[in-house]
Amino acid sequence: MQDKAKAHIIQEIEEGSIAEEMGLTPGDELISINDTIIKDVFDYHYLIKDEVLSVIIKKPDGEEWELDIEKDYDEDLGIVFEEGLMDSYRSCRNKCIFCFIDQMPPGMRETLYFKDDDARLSFLQGNYITLTNISDEEIDRIIFYKLSPINISIHTTNEELRCKMLNNRFAGSSLSKMKKLKDAGITMNGQIVLCKGWNDKDELEKTTHDLSAFLPELQSVSIVPVGLTKYRDNLSVLEKFSKEDSREVIETIHRWQNIFLKHYNTRFIYGGDEWYINADLPITDEDSYDGYPQIENGVGMLRSFINEFNDYYEELKGDDRRKDLSLATGVLATPYILDMVKRLNSKYPKINVNVYTIENNFFGKNITVAGLLTGQDIIEQLKGKKLGDTLLLPDVLLRHGENVLLDDLTLDDIERTLQTKISIVQSDGKSFIDSLLDI
Repeated sequence: MQDKAKAHIIQEIEEGSIAEEMGLTPGDELISINDTIIKDVFDYHYLIKDEVLSVIIKKPDGEEWELDIEKDYDEDLGIVFEEGLMDSYRSCRNKCIFCFIDQMPPGMRETLYFKDDDARLSFLQGNYITLTNISDEEIDRIIFYKLSPINISIHTTNEELRCKMLNNRFAGSSLSKMKKLKDAGITMNGQIVLCKGWNDKDELEKTTHDLSAFLPELQSVSIVPVGLTKYRDNLSVLEKFSKEDSREVIETIHRWQNIFLKHYNTRFIYGGDEWYINADLPITDEDSYDGYPQIENGVGMLRSFINEFNDYYEELKGDDRRKDLSLATGVLATPYILDMVKRLNSKYPKINVNVYTIENNFFGKNITVAGLLTGQDIIEQLKGKKLGDTLLLPDVLLRHGENVLLDDLTLDDIERTLQTKISIVQSDGKSFIDSLLDI
């Protein structure tokens, strides 16, 4: 019998599904399929591929049903479970010197303090894992189920340094699991959070050289600067990268990209957008991102946004429509947004857009991305400002399907306090223009 804490309770039955036809209802518990106890969602999806199933279901009153099901291969049963993974989430036991969660203030909602290090979330949602909290058995499950790609937080291939950066004595040797994944043909993506004086300069050179041995299974590696909030009491001392530092990092990335392009037909390593902005250098062209393999990690996001804007902008004829709008964004994106609004005004001169830069007082002014802005900073810095008929906010402020920001203020709270309508802008250039034009 399963541990009740990990019971696979049905939350929803899809209409017209096999599960509905068999009389299953929310609250039922899945016990086994074909005499196999299910550990997690991957066991479940693997087992239900068969055309003939013997399924044991436990009803809320304790009665057990044995169901014999014949179906098409790969046909789903139509069950949604209370727990998405059908198992406990794996938490991270590291104490990384750069961990953003350790840099958050007290008093925020509990879920924001959970550190996940779950390979299943890496496959399903693109999360990065360190390999320090994953057993050999779980590596074998990744290989058995062919879960690809797996995203790995590498940071350095210097084993001693990795132990120090992750504050885990097993952090260095755990990278050997990458070799096992490579040998099994599991595709991977890597991430390096660069910390000044720790894993940059010569250490970055060594790490980049070492990672070339994992090609082609290791498809890409992003290099992003550490994010530093104002809540770093009793944490390792870390410095912000200067303009000159950022230029040196970019030079290193570009030099290695040329080497990889020559020998492997891929640039392999990619710098986050912040490096170019901090260095006061132009964002590189689209070809340099090789199809944006790390765009979700902030690599090429601005280039993609600019190109989408440019392509759509060329199609526009312009007119005399009138609009009075405002738009709020983070420090990092403001110069680009201002330029786009200016260009749009050349075709739509009667559209007035007040662009406001929101500084991050909540986490500290070193945090410049829009995705980490809070409702209280937006409210405080927009009070008394000319907001027009609608205030546009970027969708990165919100989690998917929710309207709550990091500080638990909602869009309704912001609307009510500022007495203006809010419209959320999707993170692509075309949607940005459509929001301004109200198309």
